[in-house]
Amino acid sequence: MKIKYLAVAIVASLTLSACIATQTNQNSTAQSAAVATNTNKVFSQNYVFKELDNGLRVLIVKTDYPDLVSVQIPVSVGSRDEDEVGKTGFAHFFEHMMFKGSEKFPQAVYADLFKNAGVDNGAYTTNDYTNYHLDFSKDHLDKVLEIQADHFKNLTYTEAQFKTEALTVKGEYLKNNASPVRKLLAAVRKEAFDSHTYKHTTMGFFEDVEAMPEQVAYGKKFFKQFYKPEYVSLVIVGDVEPAATMAMVEKHWGNWQRGDFVNDITPEPKQQAAKYVHEKFDGLPGHWLLVSYKGADWQPKKKDRAALDLISELYFSNNSALYQELVVDKQLASQMFNYNPATKDAGLRHVFIKVNEEKDLAIVRDAINQTYAQARTELVSTEKLDNLKSNLKYSFVNSLDSSESIASTLASYMHFDRDPETINHLYNSFDNISADDIKRIANKYFIDDNRTTVTLSALDKVTGFEQEVDLNAAVAKREVKKTPASKAQFALLDNTNDSPLIDVNFLFYTGAAADPAGKKGVAALMASMLTQGGSQTRSYKEIQQGLYPLAGQFSSQLDKEMISFTGRVHKDNAQPWYQLISDQLLNPGWREDDFKRLKKELIDGIKSGLKSSNDEELGKEVLYSELYQGHAYAHYNSGDLSDLAAITLDDVQAFYHAQLTQAKLHVGITGALPRDLKAQLLSDFATLPVGDEKRLSIAKAPVLKGHHATIVEKNAQSTAVSFGFPIDTMRNDTDWAALWLVRSYFGEHRSSNSYLYQQIRQARGMNYGDYSYIEYFPRGMYQTKPDANLGRSSQIFQVWLRPLRSNNDAHFATRAALYELDKLIEKGMSEKDFQATRNYLTNYAPQLVASQDQQLGYALDSEFYQTEEFVNYVRGQFAKLSLADVNRVIKENLQTDNIHYVFISGDGEDMKKRLLSEQVSSLKYNAEKPAELLASDKIIESYKLKLPSENVEVIAVDAVFQ
Repeated sequence: MKIKYLAVAIVASLTLSACIATQTNQNSTAQSAAVATNTNKVFSQNYVFKELDNGLRVLIVKTDYPDLVSVQIPVSVGSRDEDEVGKTGFAHFFEHMMFKGSEKFPQAVYADLFKNAGVDNGAYTTNDYTNYHLDFSKDHLDKVLEIQADHFKNLTYTEAQFKTEALTVKGEYLKNNASPVRKLLAAVRKEAFDSHTYKHTTMGFFEDVEAMPEQVAYGKKFFKQFYKPEYVSLVIVGDVEPAATMAMVEKHWGNWQRGDFVNDITPEPKQQAAKYVHEKFDGLPGHWLLVSYKGADWQPKKKDRAALDLISELYFSNNSALYQELVVDKQLASQMFNYNPATKDAGLRHVFIKVNEEKDLAIVRDAINQTYAQARTELVSTEKLDNLKSNLKYSFVNSLDSSESIASTLASYMHFDRDPETINHLYNSFDNISADDIKRIANKYFIDDNRTTVTLSALDKVTGFEQEVDLNAAVAKREVKKTPASKAQFALLDNTNDSPLIDVNFLFYTGAAADPAGKKGVAALMASMLTQGGSQTRSYKEIQQGLYPLAGQFSSQLDKEMISFTGRVHKDNAQPWYQLISDQLLNPGWREDDFKRLKKELIDGIKSGLKSSNDEELGKEVLYSELYQGHAYAHYNSGDLSDLAAITLDDVQAFYHAQLTQAKLHVGITGALPRDLKAQLLSDFATLPVGDEKRLSIAKAPVLKGHHATIVEKNAQSTAVSFGFPIDTMRNDTDWAALWLVRSYFGEHRSSNSYLYQQIRQARGMNYGDYSYIEYFPRGMYQTKPDANLGRSSQIFQVWLRPLRSNNDAHFATRAALYELDKLIEKGMSEKDFQATRNYLTNYAPQLVASQDQQLGYALDSEFYQTEEFVNYVRGQFAKLSLADVNRVIKENLQTDNIHYVFISGDGEDMKKRLLSEQVSSLKYNAEKPAELLASDKIIESYKLKLPSENVEVIAVDAVFQ
């Protein structure tokens, strides 16, 4: 479970008549009067809460964030409810199917409406619920509610659509299966549970996913059972008038008919002994360990659940003594984290560890269980427990800086019992937990019979792992033992205001492009040392301990021409937070143990993170590397493995002194930073070397001639594809907004409205999504919106095709994307598509700067590119655009004569053979398809990529970024 505190002031004046609703004020209903006596009422906002006659529950919160509204629709159905044999994965599958639309609002119609309205919509599925979320301008609230209500009441799809989407889900399963963490979770659930539906993940068992195309009849049954108002909550947060909003809800949702299905899930029998299973993962670098214990069911008014969450944070977070021992001090582990999803029934509480040496698996396993023995025998200090509670409170305040974040938090709790006061019950339990409670509850749950352990590696078995810790024996054994200021020469963007959240961004115009020859990765190591290493006066552990009760954040982001050191803290804690982080930045400790640990983590991140477990990001990074050969952008931001191994601590210090100068520094401040602290900050950073170079000098991209392909061969079940070419149009160019619009139309990131997505994923069900870019966008598989502070002097046009099921499909999808790109260049956009995309981006642009830290980051980027504020900039450019302008920009910027393709494949030679022979890549469907689509397929399956043999290379993944 992600622990949350809902504690942000939102003032709403609510006056409703003729509606039986809960209003949270002192003179409201008996229900709210009872809530008012709660000593820890962390959810203190005014709200309207009503259950309609049909069982639908509606929660409305008015906020002061202008214009934007977030609608979240949690449905109380998840993989837990899939109790029919052979029918797992359907909760997640219907997350997909709900986007097919209804007879009144089919997908093509509502997608067009949403695009013009700038609606950002998506969904996700968990063990216990499925959530649909939409963010948009308040002017479109009534239409969004109407469309969503019709979808929930009248979902419509054809058998062909059902079968096509089943193939998409299979592709998603294969994509996810490349992650070692997901494989561990699937393995531990399958082993730990005998009869409960938590035995399978939200994706379901693979054999059931494969059989989905033939389960059309069951799909209708599933939808009829669970998609009924008594299973659904409607959470609406934003710049709304509650009375008028409730009237809209009743108008569109009030006639939805209640169902009568009640699901009775068989309880899991008591586990009788500790369990262990080993999973083999061919080609996986290092070794993974997962230790999981069965915990409590959802009981917010009792202490068990709350105490278990606190135990996880106290003993297994990155602020714990065990993390310090295994990761920082002894460096036996390169990764360690806990994961405790909130579940209705008793679920699993996990601790993950990754080690490099097989012999260390048993050592870290025993360390985990000895730590549980410690929790059972020793009382945690009151100060430590109080610090944790303080951290949780302020961490939550820091996270709630938009209507979307408030709404999504409410949705994550509403699904349990469809009552917003659940949050208050839970956090009242947190505050009432004592050290004695921690010890008592640890003894109740952390016992041998509740444990399941999983190892994952390329080995057939792990040697020396048979004898696990006997917790009772371990517990018994423990019981027996019982400077002068100078004028600042850096740029300052001072956006201080009355917000209680303070965001500070120290943005240096330098980065990986400044890495010297033979020392690729030194910038990455330096950035890590400054945020994850100690200072001259404090060790890293002491800094973590200092930040912990403050809930202070401080991290770095590295790119080619920018290093951003960002921090956030509540104004109450600003002074001690600043003393800690400024000491890290201005007085680094340069400790050898920090250096060794962080170098090891960087190397492990490349080997087992990027190269082993993230085929999509690997493909994109290889594309950049190939396009920028011999250029400052050629190497991966984290460095080359051989260079990293040779870099010394002296190299890192030299880079710090040469590159982190006032001339390159742009400081951004927002929030209620005290005046005296701001003055101290300006004085402190004026002690940095002045320097004379304001930003790096970056050459133009190398000239690309002809068609090229790089095939990276590795252990992969699917084939990832990226291709592109350098472009000259940057954000500050006159034509950039038009090109940004074209990119959105062709392949808006993570949007089902884009043309490429509709052709490859929607119509053909080939993969999870297909997108295009004109600016660097890392980590795209994890986030829906781009990060700020990735400014570059050179960019590429890129197409990203998410993993395909086979080399044949990858070949076809690449041809399809090229075919559609050629059509776009030849014919341009239509007036309708131009208007719709412009409307979408005009409405969508504010969502990119919806939070305070995003506003600050984008404002600093505007200074880098010398443009006005981002939203005003793009809206102003859009207002002047015509269709003729856009189609001219297409022809001047896009082409297919010079292009580089990258494929990440399990069989590189097969992929190469297909490409060079122009082998026909026919598709086979499991359902009938329109004649027009099949005719198009005939063209695409033989569409020429025109790759000369000398321009096609197969390389082993081991050689990449070496």
